[in-house]
Amino acid sequence: MNKTLLAVTERIRQRSAATRGRYLDGLDQLAGRKRGVERMGCANVAHAFAAMPSNDKLRIVAEKAPHLAIVTAYNDMLSAHQPYEGYPALIRQEAHAQGATVQVAGGVPAMCDGVTQGLPGMELSLFSRDTIAMSTAIALSHDVFDAALLLGICDKIVPGLLIGALHFGHLPCVFVPAGPMSSGLSNNEKAKVRELYAQGKVGREELLKAESAAYHGAGTCTFYGTANSNQMLLEAMGLHVPGAAFVHPHDPLREALTRQAVRQALSLTHKHHYTPIGRVVDERCIVNAMVALLATGGSTNHLIHWVAVARSAGILIDWSDFSELSGVVPLLSRVYPNGAADVNQFQAAGGPAFVIRELLKVGLMHEDVLTVAGASLQAFGTLPALDEAGKLAWQDLAPASKDEAVVRTAEQPFSATGGLKLLDGNLGRAVIKVSAVPEDRHIVEAPARIFSDQESMLAAFKAGELERDVIVVVRFQGPQANGMPELHKLTPPLAVLQGKGFKVALVTDGRMSGASGKVPAAIHVSPEALAGGPLGKLRDGDVVRLDATTGELQALVSAEEWAAREGAQITEHQALENGHGLGRDLFAGMRRNVRTAEEGAVSWL
Repeated sequence: MNKTLLAVTERIRQRSAATRGRYLDGLDQLAGRKRGVERMGCANVAHAFAAMPSNDKLRIVAEKAPHLAIVTAYNDMLSAHQPYEGYPALIRQEAHAQGATVQVAGGVPAMCDGVTQGLPGMELSLFSRDTIAMSTAIALSHDVFDAALLLGICDKIVPGLLIGALHFGHLPCVFVPAGPMSSGLSNNEKAKVRELYAQGKVGREELLKAESAAYHGAGTCTFYGTANSNQMLLEAMGLHVPGAAFVHPHDPLREALTRQAVRQALSLTHKHHYTPIGRVVDERCIVNAMVALLATGGSTNHLIHWVAVARSAGILIDWSDFSELSGVVPLLSRVYPNGAADVNQFQAAGGPAFVIRELLKVGLMHEDVLTVAGASLQAFGTLPALDEAGKLAWQDLAPASKDEAVVRTAEQPFSATGGLKLLDGNLGRAVIKVSAVPEDRHIVEAPARIFSDQESMLAAFKAGELERDVIVVVRFQGPQANGMPELHKLTPPLAVLQGKGFKVALVTDGRMSGASGKVPAAIHVSPEALAGGPLGKLRDGDVVRLDATTGELQALVSAEEWAAREGAQITEHQALENGHGLGRDLFAGMRRNVRTAEEGAVSWL
């Protein structure tokens, strides 16, 4: 085993000893109770199963058959979640075949960040994660279930479902994905059209044609953003049926994997090999997820989300843990925006199974962990397939990658270190996705141009005011300000400036997900400006140094002057006016209580 991996895991274990201990004590108390129908009042039981067929009631009450919950994020606004429409019927059919019963315990809200980018809805995006967590807990609070199937894929939905499920950590849980859409217009070609549009060289008709050719059917968007990073991390945590992440929604293998998820969940109940999710998600499991993120150059959003996920299981991690692991974890895949490939090409080249197998081989993942497939992560380094009889089976991967431009072995990685980097300095702490940025752009030193909202920056770009070396600073975009929206609209103009030969970077206390592309972006700056963070001290023209090689984020201002400066002031009302006010109207309580980005931006503690 890698010494750094072991040291980070042990440090997390020691740091979390008290909180994890309390969590497991609560889990054991719940796990030791009688089944729901045996301990609940008769009126409670009657209400719970009133609408079920008589034979299902008989199975639950008299035969004591396992009873499964479905918590679904289905809606047909999200292309990734549209295939879930028929899943409850399929799951119910398979459960009946296995002598079990199923109820849809509840639904959770699921917004599409692609629809809300740059619009009022984006201010609700981060807070929707906590709403999903609460909705999941509400669904499971009926407390009559022996296990749960969690149906969700996209950005905030998987972390929210996972947080909610961990608050019912005594239940066995299996996540059920639905797969990516088929490949359309390549992500690189789509990005080029966006840049042309930003320069006024093509019109709205051409842009809409390109976007519609990229996003064109059912399934997850094919770039490696937060949604697909979610799927990679769930594989590394052992919470999927092995290899389920990136099988197309209409592939016959997809139905077989969904049916297997039902059988897998049943195998984890008290009647068989009881394996509650709160025991699966331990310190080693969380570290495996962190390693998978780094090895694939995944979404920076997970430096917020997985801090919150870990806390829900009593485990305390921070950005320093990610940073230390990044120093020893090799980059094994290149998927857009880290490369030209999409997730379908990633899957064809070996996919999550190849990455996990390689990391296990060199001791950079914990193999001896509980998973939904048994007491080992080894199964997640194999590929599912249908045999000649149409039965589900798993196959070993070939030793070599099927496409070395997309995935590589641990002996010949794209980079010796991980895809994310922690930055620190007198501007605070931030993260940068270095795997997508060319090496000659890892260091940018230039005068700052400061904005308090993204619309002002776009106006300055259109007016030609940014045609120079510049570090664009967009502040008052943190969770306490206006909900920490993703600032994807900034990527095309910044890419245009970089394409003209200027040295350009972005510094913000907002989010960018995986959409910063090839532009250096120091994001999640913490503490945020509204909370008195040092980003508020910056002035137009201050020279800022962003150095992704040394991990430096520094305003090149004398220590004496910096200490004497007052931070820029902005009222809560003004911060909201920089956005659209939805955060004020709907999530005022959450905003006032939200923790920093580095603490997971959780709003329920």
